[in-house]
Amino acid sequence: MTRTLQILLACLLACACSVAVAQVPPPATHAPATSATPPAAPPAMTPGDLSAFFGGMLPYMLARGDIAGGVVAVVKDGKVLFARGYGYADLNTRTPVSPATTLFRIGSVSKLFTWTAVMRLVEQHKLDLDRDINAYLDFRIPPRFGKPITLRDLMTHTPGFEDTARDLLPAAPAGTNLERYLKAHIPARIFPPGKVVAYSNYGAGLAGYIVQRVSGEPFDDYIQQHILAPLDMHHSTFAQPLPASLAPLLAKGYATASDGDAKPFELANPAPAGAMTSSALDMANFMLAQLQDGRFGDTRILSQATAEWMHSPQHTSAPGLNGFDLGFYQENRNGQRIIGHGGDTIVFHSDLHLLLDAGVGLFMSFNSAGKNGAVNDVRTAIFHAFLDRYFPFRPKPEPTWKDAKADAARVAGSYESSRRNQSALRFLYLLGQAHVNALPDGTLTVSTLKDFAGTPWHWREIGPLHYREVNGQGLLDFVADAQGRILYFATSDNPASIAQRMPTRLSPATFVPLLGIALAIALATLLVWVGGWCVRRHFARSIELSRPQRIVRRWSRLGVLACVVVMVGWFLFVAAISANELLLVRGGLTPWMYLLYALGVAALLGVLAVVANAATAWFAPRRGRWVRAGEIMLVAAMFYMAWLIVAFGLVSFNVRF
Repeated sequence: MTRTLQILLACLLACACSVAVAQVPPPATHAPATSATPPAAPPAMTPGDLSAFFGGMLPYMLARGDIAGGVVAVVKDGKVLFARGYGYADLNTRTPVSPATTLFRIGSVSKLFTWTAVMRLVEQHKLDLDRDINAYLDFRIPPRFGKPITLRDLMTHTPGFEDTARDLLPAAPAGTNLERYLKAHIPARIFPPGKVVAYSNYGAGLAGYIVQRVSGEPFDDYIQQHILAPLDMHHSTFAQPLPASLAPLLAKGYATASDGDAKPFELANPAPAGAMTSSALDMANFMLAQLQDGRFGDTRILSQATAEWMHSPQHTSAPGLNGFDLGFYQENRNGQRIIGHGGDTIVFHSDLHLLLDAGVGLFMSFNSAGKNGAVNDVRTAIFHAFLDRYFPFRPKPEPTWKDAKADAARVAGSYESSRRNQSALRFLYLLGQAHVNALPDGTLTVSTLKDFAGTPWHWREIGPLHYREVNGQGLLDFVADAQGRILYFATSDNPASIAQRMPTRLSPATFVPLLGIALAIALATLLVWVGGWCVRRHFARSIELSRPQRIVRRWSRLGVLACVVVMVGWFLFVAAISANELLLVRGGLTPWMYLLYALGVAALLGVLAVVANAATAWFAPRRGRWVRAGEIMLVAAMFYMAWLIVAFGLVSFNVRF
């Protein structure tokens, strides 16, 4: 469930710099393109063939990715067809992974249990998907946009909340109290409900709290009694920390296998969004129940009608693209109707995929992020190779759209993810924008959509503003308003957010070079001032200035210094998060944010001093043209940095993130 942090860190790394409890399909990598000529008949999906298939992939991929261990389970036609562990659950004791008893933290795959609980209560007429959620809460989500948030909005990740990271990974169990967390961390609402998809852990937490309040049972107990127990999931729990009977079975989590340093148990907030722990065979039972429309053996957790409703399309960001069902996101590929969910903590990484029409489910989980986050590529490669082997697919030929070159030029520019924090981390997300580049042949590249080698994929227009990945299956759509202005783009590989068009002035391609020039002017000014002071001191000389002129000059120096320090300080803030993401999610950098905000105010006041000093210098006698030109350049540089400080929220004194 910490895809929030993965996305945040991706933003940071994109500009000079994984985690939070969230999980959407990894948006930045694709598997190798599907072969244009599939085999005449795919191999039969048998235990033996699955053993050979995964046995040939997993050990090699774990070793190459520096991942300690993993597990895979496949179900088909109402039974477990294959389940096997690979690598180690504990590197120190060389304990192998067991699909039956080794436990993994499944991150945001946990949300599927929360959504299933919601649908149980909807089925019992205790909840209404389209009623204002405030009717079920003992606190209020503040009104905005003239429209209430509903459970349907929460289940399709369209409540309009900004993203949050603070306290997602608390340091102590006392910090996981669901009611206390939700009341203390209400996010700002930045979009009208039901309109813009922006993945929200907080929204899933609200849904779990509503289950708790309406059922009259603690959330953990409700899931245990009404979902886990009926599905014979005896090695699964939402409890944090784990019960004594299950704690010894948890796989150790590692950053990398070569590091070998087991990480502490990862607590997660809010629990309904990502706190579940489970084994592969337990997850196989859950997949069977979903694939059989709520039935597991002689037991039902949902009626057939409710399960079919849960698996039906509810929201998409563009026609024809993968979107959301009720809680599940769509992963349609290779001609198959697929729903699923991913999940990440810092060290555990999982995926669940259900091929609804084929009656097939695939679950995998790993206990290491791997070298350079290799586990994300591993998961994607396994899933796509699995589909290509057992469900080969030949895309239909599609001609290039006639207006490809004109449209490529029209959509080129910078785009910001809808899944973002605007209250306190605006600067970070602006740095991590995606850039769409138009190529001479009319194709596109997107800086954040890359292959395993880090090379941007190429996209070819096959319809008006509708693109397909060259030699692949991915889709990319741009959406325009009634006047033809590009609003955003969406991709088939990431239904959990869109990328919204940014004005040129807020594009890194614009503000980063201009900021660099402004900083260079400011630093040169400081060096000239210091150098001039040293020379005058050496020769026992001084500038003939009146007392008011000296005061203004001194304050202008401090103002320039404050501007430099505040801009450098925010970049160091980004670097600190990149080095240790826990500093962000546990609030360790909050005091530094207040300090940087205060410096921002000082910098803005310093701009006034710089202007006053420039005016004094301009009208002072015996000042040369070069001195006056330098003062004008300094004023321009300071004005630009002042604009950045205000536009990027660097004086907001807001620590809601």
